[in-house]
Amino acid sequence: MKPLLDAFWRAAAYCLHPRVIMLSILPLIVVGGMAALLGYLYWDAAVAALRASMNGWPWMMTVFGWFDAAGVSGLGSLIAPLTLVALVVPVVVVLSLLLVAMLMTPALVKLVARQRFPQLERKHGAGFWQSALTSLGCTLIALIALAISIPLWFIPPLVLIVPPLIWGWLTYRVMGFDVLAEHASVAERQALLREHRWPMLWMGTIAGYLGAAPSLVWAFGALTILFAPLLAVVAVWLYTLVFAFSALWFAHYALAALQALRAGQTPRAVEPGPTPRVPLAPPPTREPPFDTPRIPPP
Repeated sequence: MKPLLDAFWRAAAYCLHPRVIMLSILPLIVVGGMAALLGYLYWDAAVAALRASMNGWPWMMTVFGWFDAAGVSGLGSLIAPLTLVALVVPVVVVLSLLLVAMLMTPALVKLVARQRFPQLERKHGAGFWQSALTSLGCTLIALIALAISIPLWFIPPLVLIVPPLIWGWLTYRVMGFDVLAEHASVAERQALLREHRWPMLWMGTIAGYLGAAPSLVWAFGALTILFAPLLAVVAVWLYTLVFAFSALWFAHYALAALQALRAGQTPRAVEPGPTPRVPLAPPPTREPPFDTPRIPPP
């Protein structure tokens, strides 16, 4: 727990570093600009199409009737835009995570290694394309898990548990791999991911809950429709900062664990070989005994 908390506070402090703030602008330009452009061009048409589709669902007409009976008929007009936001947010989150993993994480790991672990040897256990393919594969698995778990989102307790757990697993797999790709060998990376699986999963889950915080910018009711492009840019920047914090958190924790792993390694024992034959020294020569002269009797 102590290494986890130590890495947490170090990552929070690094988020105030000017280099980290500057790096967060690049994913914002890509994803934020794309979200703002698509929202400006297609938001009204997408909301109208989704509302028309919902009007054809019998159970949605029942929900609208409940709203009218309760005197809150205005809530019915918010269901379509909020549903569209709920469908778009996972895509924005995934794109933000992938861009942070590919564009920001290597630079953040170098920053942490240069300032805290300057003597840590780089063994280059994985390259850029291997990291990118791993991120894409884990993202595809997470999206499939999210699609399968959508019916569970309508159960109030599970909607607060299932999606963050999926995001936590995705963050753990992507960040854990990327922060160790340059410094750890393949065997070291596999050993660390296996030995520290549960702490890193907890870190990913907490990051998943933190990733849900930017979604609060959409909780403005009718203003969501008016300021959707601007809110998309703000949300993407917040997602980028959250994932940058996650990358820093994993970098501090994983590099410290790698340093401890290498410090605890013992030299490999030398295998016994044939014992060399040492020539025996010749036995010491014994001098002949001293003959005492015999004195004849008188």
